[in-house]
Amino acid sequence: MDPGRLAPGVTSRAELDELVVRCDACPRLVAWREQVARDRRRAYADQTYWGRPVPGFGADDAPLAIVGLAPAAHGGNRTGRMFTGDRAGDFLYAAMYEVGLASAPVSTARDDDLRLIGTRITAPVHCAPPDNKPTPAERDRCGSWLRRELELLRPSLRAVLALGGFAWRTLFPILAADWKVPVPRPKFGHGVRIVLPARDGGSDLTVFGCFHVSQQNTFTGTLTPPMLRTVLASAAQAAGLATTTG
Repeated sequence: MDPGRLAPGVTSRAELDELVVRCDACPRLVAWREQVARDRRRAYADQTYWGRPVPGFGADDAPLAIVGLAPAAHGGNRTGRMFTGDRAGDFLYAAMYEVGLASAPVSTARDDDLRLIGTRITAPVHCAPPDNKPTPAERDRCGSWLRRELELLRPSLRAVLALGGFAWRTLFPILAADWKVPVPRPKFGHGVRIVLPARDGGSDLTVFGCFHVSQQNTFTGTLTPPMLRTVLASAAQAAGLATTTG
């Protein structure tokens, strides 16, 4: 499957998600995600892992997009939903719920009742990578899906929140097609906020940076719940969404 050839012709989010789930374009990632699904972690030994690419999750007409890195091996790769089934997701969804962007504070399974409010969560890489480190080639290949996903959101999209430097660096070359990106490109930082003017006379886009919700950051206090809630509330407000805190 060639994402660069197939993604531009996709006309709906449902079609995009279907193609993403079937993607086998990166042999290393295919082998790893399937190995993890076979071996499983002891705590989940009785569960059937998703073991496939994980599509985006949330509203089709979202004014806010949250972009992470890639599915976790025993989180999204197990459950089939972004940031679901691991501590990073628990941290993120709890904050989203408090701000008013999620209908519940936890995300446990792909078929639970969680609903995102005006928000879509996605990633530059849709397969779990070894050591959470995609190669540049894998990032660029899978980036075709992200590019088309953001293009489909273009009529409603007003703000993007990048979780971590990987998402931040990946986003700007993609966004440059529809918005004017400064040169040199903005540096990543927690709380950084950049307004990109539209190239076509449409709505501007506000891009926010936020430390990733990885345990490396949350366990050390590099990212705290109040820090995350503040950035989420600012991004929601820039997107024109009502918030309940922040």
